[in-house]
Amino acid sequence: MFEVFTQNTVMFYITVFVISLCIGSFLNVVAYRLPIMMRRQIEEDFHSLSNDIPSTESTAEPFNLMVPHSACPKCKSPIKPWQNIPVISYLWLKGKCANCQTSISSRYPIVEALTGLLGLLIAFHFGATIQTAALLVFTYFIVALTLIDLDEYLLPDSLTLPLIWIGLIANSFGAFTTLESAVYGAIIGYLSLWSIFWLFKLLTGKEGMGYGDFKLLSAIGAFLGWQALPVVILLSSAVGAVVGITLMLVLGRDKNIPIPFGPYLAAAGLIAALWGDQLTQLYFTLAGIR
Repeated sequence: MFEVFTQNTVMFYITVFVISLCIGSFLNVVAYRLPIMMRRQIEEDFHSLSNDIPSTESTAEPFNLMVPHSACPKCKSPIKPWQNIPVISYLWLKGKCANCQTSISSRYPIVEALTGLLGLLIAFHFGATIQTAALLVFTYFIVALTLIDLDEYLLPDSLTLPLIWIGLIANSFGAFTTLESAVYGAIIGYLSLWSIFWLFKLLTGKEGMGYGDFKLLSAIGAFLGWQALPVVILLSSAVGAVVGITLMLVLGRDKNIPIPFGPYLAAAGLIAALWGDQLTQLYFTLAGIR
């Protein structure tokens, strides 16, 4: 398959773009349903331990990433296949439900388009290689994690932990670095933020981040190796600080309201995967080390 795509790059780019668009549509479902599934599971576990009768919500019809089928939240009209074509259906329906004309959030086509464009960027950058395959999977995961963290201040273990293993497996084939570097990247990535978390808590008595952030950086380290972690931490911290200060100064956001750190880690990880070497060289040059 790689040979076919290598010989026909246009087909390769189109295939990656279309697949990424479709996966972007599915990621919208994941971002909405996974937190609900987690809450229901927690409630069911609690009731099973306490021998209480579970709530109506937890005993309702099956609810997972596949069922029930997507429907309009207002009129409950099922979304037909032709109404669920990424981006195109939203534009065709003018952003409204085909049955009741209720407005559809623009977030859906934005996520679809963004996922498609990121996939295309990765395909352009690495071509038909194992790096592209691995980084596409990484990107799909971090898009879902970013959406969930923005909505719920949560980075689910069901996404972060598999991502660590995927990174290690990819680098067992030498996708981005050696397996040894990937293993140390996973370990150091977790421990670095874990150490910062406890230092901050000892000094202030507050929790500056969640354990999901540790696991996400561990996954990034598993993909890119321990050498990329300084760039990732520097980028994510700098962007997070700028965004946080801007929200407080421009929008008047309360400084006590937490800001999810996962999206900045995710963006920094993707940037480091694409341009990490150039950024490192630029840093050394500006610092006068080289």
